Amino acid sequence: MQSAESLGCGDYQIVQDTELYRFTSDAVLLSRFLRAKKGERVADFCAGGGIVGLHFFAENTGIERVTLVEMDGRLCALAKKTVELNGLEGKFFVEQMRVQDAPATFPEAFSLILCNPPYERGEGGFETKCDAACRKELELTLEELCAAASRCLKFGGRFALSFRADRLAELFSALRAHALEPKKLQFVAGKRGRKPYLALVAAVKGGKSGLEVLPEAVNVK
Repeated sequence: MQSAESLGCGDYQIVQDTELYRFTSDAVLLSRFLRAKKGERVADFCAGGGIVGLHFFAENTGIERVTLVEMDGRLCALAKKTVELNGLEGKFFVEQMRVQDAPATFPEAFSLILCNPPYERGEGGFETKCDAACRKELELTLEELCAAASRCLKFGGRFALSFRADRLAELFSALRAHALEPKKLQFVAGKRGRKPYLALVAAVKGGKSGLEVLPEAVNVK
């Protein structure tokens, strides 16, 4: 069943479907991790219903356009309904495609790419194929994601994503292999004093070394 729900930011709403993948609080944390720059051209990779791109747009000014990239046609349809519901035609563009294929369609470079990717290994644990593809590396690997982000970013552009905290070393290695230098890091724990389960990371294409580590965030689910 589809319904329009408040984004919790201004008057914006997002269309969701109980039978498809619904966004989690991790997506909202990512959308608040960075601030937009004037004239920003943003892409939301693995966009699902568009929560990260929409929330980032709602909380920032000066954004020129947002492109939502999602391979699942049903989630793309939800994203398009959300765009229409909020009157964002001309600002938001929905593209149904695999992230790996993005460079062929986007000749102009983005200044910022946001991504709440599938970051778990394995195949089981989810009731639907849609949920599994959104959470597990079945359709998109970490290496493929970093390669696509690097190709689609302009030099000096930023790539921000959420990822499992216990795979941080693997993430940094993949980023650097594709000229994406980690510049900002924030761990997220479910409770104060608990081991972090999530890492928010921002990298810069062609950036110099030097990592800013932010205070840990607590996300009570």
